[in-house]
Amino acid sequence: MLPCSIPTIHDPGVDRNRSSASHWILSRGTPAGTATGVCAMARQEARDVTVMERWARFVHRRKWLVLAAWLVILVAGAAAARAFGGEFQTEFRLPGSESQRANDLLKERFPAQAGGEAEIVFEVPTGIDGARPQIEEVLARIQAEIPDVAAIESPFERPGYISPDGTIARAVVRFTFDADKVPHETAMQLIRLTEEAARPGFTVEPGGRVIQFNEQAEFGSEIYGLIAAVFILLIAFGSVVAMGVPIGAALFGLGTGLALITIAARWVGFPSFSSQFAAMIGIGVGIDYSLLVVTRFREAIHAGKRVEDAVVEAVTTSGRSVMFAGVVVAIAFLGLFVMGLPFVATLATAGAVVVLVAVAIALSLTPALLAVFGRRVDSLRVPFFHQSEGVDPRSPWYRLSRAIQARPWPFALLAGGLLVVLALPLLDMQLGFTDAGNRSPSSHSRKAYDLIAKGFGPGTNGPLLIVADTRNGNGGLERAVELLRATPGVANVTQPLLNPQGDTAVITVIPTTKPQDHATTELVHRLRNDVLQRAGTNGDRFYVTGVTAGQIDASDRISQRMPYLFIGVIGLSFILLTAMFRSVVVALKAAIMNLLSIGAAYGVVVAVFQWGWGGELIGVGTGPVEVFLPMMMFAILFGLSMDYEVFLISRIREEYLKTGDTGLAVANGLTATARVITAAAAIMVTVFLAFVLGPERVIKEFGIGLATAILVDATIVRILLVPSTMELLGRWNWWMPRWLDRILPNLHVEGPPASEGEPAGAAGSRPLTAGAGQTG
Repeated sequence: MLPCSIPTIHDPGVDRNRSSASHWILSRGTPAGTATGVCAMARQEARDVTVMERWARFVHRRKWLVLAAWLVILVAGAAAARAFGGEFQTEFRLPGSESQRANDLLKERFPAQAGGEAEIVFEVPTGIDGARPQIEEVLARIQAEIPDVAAIESPFERPGYISPDGTIARAVVRFTFDADKVPHETAMQLIRLTEEAARPGFTVEPGGRVIQFNEQAEFGSEIYGLIAAVFILLIAFGSVVAMGVPIGAALFGLGTGLALITIAARWVGFPSFSSQFAAMIGIGVGIDYSLLVVTRFREAIHAGKRVEDAVVEAVTTSGRSVMFAGVVVAIAFLGLFVMGLPFVATLATAGAVVVLVAVAIALSLTPALLAVFGRRVDSLRVPFFHQSEGVDPRSPWYRLSRAIQARPWPFALLAGGLLVVLALPLLDMQLGFTDAGNRSPSSHSRKAYDLIAKGFGPGTNGPLLIVADTRNGNGGLERAVELLRATPGVANVTQPLLNPQGDTAVITVIPTTKPQDHATTELVHRLRNDVLQRAGTNGDRFYVTGVTAGQIDASDRISQRMPYLFIGVIGLSFILLTAMFRSVVVALKAAIMNLLSIGAAYGVVVAVFQWGWGGELIGVGTGPVEVFLPMMMFAILFGLSMDYEVFLISRIREEYLKTGDTGLAVANGLTATARVITAAAAIMVTVFLAFVLGPERVIKEFGIGLATAILVDATIVRILLVPSTMELLGRWNWWMPRWLDRILPNLHVEGPPASEGEPAGAAGSRPLTAGAGQTG
């Protein structure tokens, strides 16, 4: 006989007269040793749940105190953010790179050349010389009316600033701040001034990085995501109250998280778009986490449990899943620190903050709200949509799972094949930085970009700055200019411009190719590794910088560090999942499936934005994939996809601890979680697709990529691939080497396998049925 018994199983595939653990398990062909392990795991689960159960009972009995505490935290946080919060300002620094060393040298010795630039492009079909008074008037107004202008380079004072045909001219406006720090109102004032100056036959277009940064239209897709979430939750729960709990909890968590980030911005340089990024992530995970807790609470209520016991069950089961899922997401975000890009690291910190706050909300505020509403959680029902929770063998999800398990090979091959086909375009991915040439044709920066390319050649939109440290003499400057002009791929080289002290010089190099061209990247490397090395024989040191060179340095840094990100995030997640589920196979399979989902998302992004498939439908043309997109998408998607993995597998393992039958556990687990995972994924997909409605190409890339990955993960992976592969692996799903089992800590997420914290099958435990409303 086995050391414990397992409750009676009511399943269409099981003889109802067989209720003893040994008879049932052996009838399924499960070795007795495996059954003994199930009993041991079940007892361990019951012991480990004590802390979470105590917390849940405290939240229930002190619900008003918990609600008041969160209200105080939110109000105090908002007040502190308003009084002491810092500003969000994007600062693109790349420590250790050549372009960054050059920029630092300019700021120290040649500040007039270190600030952000805006270009004012004039087109006069009858000739620029005839419009000189009007052009000089525009430049004089800019100097007099626009604040923070350090200098203006007039086309009539700088050679090469008037096109060869004499119809297009460019002026450069240099600011005292970096381009990303020029105040928004200053940039908008410059745009308005140029719009007032333009007239038929006299075109004036502002461009450059200052305009690009500030012309980006803000698009509040959060509201669209919230509206979609309301309707999806109404359909999923069929109750206004049940819908309102996760929505309210998510907003509460988002407000708290944003307050913390704003306060931290006083000391940490968060990018300017941190609040929008945090809002998207915070709304998504906040609703998801609370949604899972509410679902489990309703399941317990529908099974006839007392409100307090229902709160305990929700926290000790779904709450544990939320806790560990949130840790995995935070790990994925913080893994971005290895990239060595400060603005990426701070953005990752913002994401991790809102995720951890969402976890805290789901484990405290959400159960407190459920304790307040109690059985009224189903109040204000929506006709035709009210549904109960739990495992129901009549459910289409249950029948689908059984159908997949009956033919696992065809479904596994079909799902895997679909993922591979979607990921195939990834092999042709071309990374680069989008610029004004990829923006909307109606934007000022795009019009200025096109005029410059038309009048001066494509390379003029990506000039390279050669910064020379001439403290040991400037005898090498002329030699550098000669070598640069003789270099293939160089269209034009200006004479050196010295600072007042004479110890620093700037040479502008215009490539023959546009900034995104691979030939431009090769030119930058050739200048650094060959041409300028030969020019520095007299002790002069030369550095290549400029926007294009900085982007190339960032691209090189990302390419070098990406393997560390992948290894770090996947490795830590693998260890954590192994410790959670006591299975090497489950953790390895989760990592592989998440990579397949992310690969499919990458493939769709390449097909749409690089190949142009369907691009006209969303208003984008062909171009490279943003170089930082794969990095950011990997961190976000690996974490969010792991959420669904933890939710599903934790319920499957919980069912396995009750039954000892992997097949039945998969069917029950999928049935119990499919609807909540589908609802959560639908909310995420809608939120991310709202990005596509915005005007910015890179935002559209994020929207398509994130929505694709979540959709694929919630359908092909969780519904088709997981049941089929788990059926094929059978008892090997739970394989764990003994030496590894001894090393890793026990991080159980399923909670007690039977009511009142007793091990499954303990004396006096109630029979388990697969009917609607039954819970663990």
